[in-house]
Amino acid sequence: MLFFSYFKELVGKEVTVELKNDLAIRGTLHSVDQYLNIKLENTRVVDQDKYPHMLSVRNCFIRGSVVRYVMLPQDGVDIDILHDATRREARGG
Repeated sequence: MLFFSYFKELVGKEVTVELKNDLAIRGTLHSVDQYLNIKLENTRVVDQDKYPHMLSVRNCFIRGSVVRYVMLPQDGVDIDILHDATRREARGG
């Protein structure tokens, strides 16, 4: 639940999601659920030459199991809060 809580705070910020098939999509995080399924708005493909068929896609839903990683905005990462939450979760509380 740690990552779910963290991602909920990033709603409205721009993120880049790289999928396991090497497709990277940048967009505004609209929502995320407990399975880390992600809904992006105002999307654009990072490598448009490699994926020209994706140019018309503006909103997308990404299943959490196909996500390789998510690049967060620089100002959206508060390391101290993340460390504290990780320690609390490790202790079971």
